[in-house]
Amino acid sequence: MAPQGPVRRNGTTTTKISDPATTTMPPTTSTSLPVPFALLPTTFEMLLLAVYPSTLLLGSLFSLLDPSARKAPYNPVSQSHPPAHAPSYFALKRNILNTYFVKRCWFWVSLAYLVFLLLHTANGPRGLVLTPRRLRGLVRYGIATVWWVGVTQWLFGPPLIDRGFLLTGGACELASQFEGTGGKTEFLTSQACKVAGGTWSGGHDISGHVFILVLGSAFLIMEVLPVLVAMGEMPYERAIMTRDGRLDGVKSEIGPGSDGGGDLNSSWAKVGVGMPVIVAGLGWFMLLMTAAYFHTWFEKVSPEIYFQSWLLEQRLRSRS
Repeated sequence: MAPQGPVRRNGTTTTKISDPATTTMPPTTSTSLPVPFALLPTTFEMLLLAVYPSTLLLGSLFSLLDPSARKAPYNPVSQSHPPAHAPSYFALKRNILNTYFVKRCWFWVSLAYLVFLLLHTANGPRGLVLTPRRLRGLVRYGIATVWWVGVTQWLFGPPLIDRGFLLTGGACELASQFEGTGGKTEFLTSQACKVAGGTWSGGHDISGHVFILVLGSAFLIMEVLPVLVAMGEMPYERAIMTRDGRLDGVKSEIGPGSDGGGDLNSSWAKVGVGMPVIVAGLGWFMLLMTAAYFHTWFEKVSPEIYFQSWLLEQRLRSRS
């Protein structure tokens, strides 16, 4: 009930109005920033993530509209154009970026991220100094690495890509030669089939290159995005809960007062953020080349590739 004032002659009372200057209000946290659901991307992040399906669509349209790519024969077994009829240098599997970048993509992702963690002042003093931000970054990198290994390399046996291929009717063509001595079970991975001189065919072969290019570049961009925001004036509205319980923008955790607190625009800091951006850029370019010259459309746009990669990136997000 409201506090009662003096009693009037007719027996009624007046309501006492509290003085705002003396009234104690419960503490609140005010902010003009939206509070998005933790596992959903912001509008800006959605635009960044939309680059990947847009790139695949652009590359596929190019392969249909470019006369040389449209007329060039395509080998479904090798999932590429025959070298003698390749419509472009980047349509060759032996092109330098495919040989030394795509096939070793996680090495470059790991190197770029390590450079970012050790050199950028937002993560702490330059060098081998373990800070909370670096520790959280290493945990996120470890989870992403485990996911990459499980999908493309090994998962208590064949990786997820090879398991999916076998479940959709795929097999090694040499398997028929081993009936009675193990049969198709002798070749549970594409690598084992290739080593034996066989052909991995018949099932739905999810593009491993598309997967690692999407996962690696998205991981790097999402990791350096808060720093890029703090260095410039990029539109980024993600709200975070700071260590003292306040709701604030992501910029509050980067720069002065953070684990590092150094100059975000120093030469070392620029090197630290520049290498991940370059590696992510090369990943995008090779994703475009893959879309234009390799694999079928269905193999490139398998929903599990993008859903799982996107979901992983959101779950790996920390307070930055």
